[in-house]
Amino acid sequence: MSAKKTDVLKNWLIVVALTSILSPIVFFFTFSKMEEWSNQPKIENRTQVFSTTATLLLGLAVMIHAYVAAKRAQALEESAIAAHKSNEIAIKNVRIAQERLITERFMTAITQLGHESAATRTGAIYSLERIAQDSPQQYWTIMEILTAFVRENAAGKPQNEQTQETARTPTDIQAALNVIARRQIQKDQPNQKIDLRYADMSTADLHKANFQQADLRGANLCQANLQGANLCEANLEGAKLSGSILYEANLQSTNLTDANLSGANLNCAQASGANLRAANLTGASLRGVNLRRANLYKANLQGSNLKAANLQEAKLFLANLQGAKLGKANLQGTGLIGANLQQANLNGANLQQANLNAAKLQNTEMFFANFSEASLRETDLCGANLMGTNLQMAILHEANLCGANLMGANLNMTNLSHVKLEGAILTGAKNLKLHQVTFTQDDVGTHLTDNVPS
Repeated sequence: MSAKKTDVLKNWLIVVALTSILSPIVFFFTFSKMEEWSNQPKIENRTQVFSTTATLLLGLAVMIHAYVAAKRAQALEESAIAAHKSNEIAIKNVRIAQERLITERFMTAITQLGHESAATRTGAIYSLERIAQDSPQQYWTIMEILTAFVRENAAGKPQNEQTQETARTPTDIQAALNVIARRQIQKDQPNQKIDLRYADMSTADLHKANFQQADLRGANLCQANLQGANLCEANLEGAKLSGSILYEANLQSTNLTDANLSGANLNCAQASGANLRAANLTGASLRGVNLRRANLYKANLQGSNLKAANLQEAKLFLANLQGAKLGKANLQGTGLIGANLQQANLNGANLQQANLNAAKLQNTEMFFANFSEASLRETDLCGANLMGTNLQMAILHEANLCGANLMGANLNMTNLSHVKLEGAILTGAKNLKLHQVTFTQDDVGTHLTDNVPS
């Protein structure tokens, strides 16, 4: 009960008390005048006087009780307010003490990062991780400190100092990478990114690391274990990833321009929309990889394994796929203008509506591949094996099919105008009509299917 209400009650109590004090005086004068009355009026008046007095006294008692209760409630309320304020002060003091303790732990850990002992430095790194968990305000600062620690203490060695055998990742560097890899991206500062540019993380264990949107330009990740790592939207321009393990890694919309991925394992990786412009993927394993709509302009995929890979609508203009294995790969709608596919294996691959204009496919194996509605203008298919291939409605205008094997190929409505067919084998070709072919004087020794309709 508030003090204002208590004061009102107090005023009423005073009024009732004064009334009760003055009542006997009034009654005395009343009784003195009653001597002249008869007995019956005297009795009635006395009864009324006593009843009124009793009511006033009862009211006074109730008011006194209410006043005492109000004062007690007021005292309890004031006590509760005082206790609440005391509790707030205690909580504030605890918070201040915690902040002071965190600050002391933070400063101690920072000091220990420069210690000579690797064990002390490692302990300091994990201490910083605990501080980041206890104090969200310090989270991003700690991430910046740890990334700086990795950059400065794991800087790439000059080329002439590198040995044939890659050194093992130092314990403290691995510890710092473990903490960074466990980061929660939702706690990152706006417009800020994990900065590991040019850091030497070769041979590091980064299994399932979270490097989403991280800046890894020029970083050395050779032979690193990045299996299942999240590199979505990360910037790996010019990064070194030769021999690295990227099995089932998330590389969606990742920038890998000019990156070196030679001999890397990217089996079953998710790399849709990735930018691999001019990247080096020689000898890389990309079985079952998803490169849908990826940019592989001028990328080097020589000798790489792309079996069952999804390259639908990818850009492979002027890419080097010499000797690559593309069996059962999905290349539907893929741009392969000027690409080098010499001696590649495209058996069972889907190249429906693909653009292979001016591509090099000499001595390439394409058993039962699907080239329906594909564009192969001026494409060099000299010596290629197209046995059983579906070339329905494909455009082979001015293509070179000298010595190519088209046995059992489906040539329904295929445009073969001005195609070089010298030494080509067309025996058993399906749906081929003479009006589709424009022979040249050089087309000597071409083996046509028997009874070709005119």
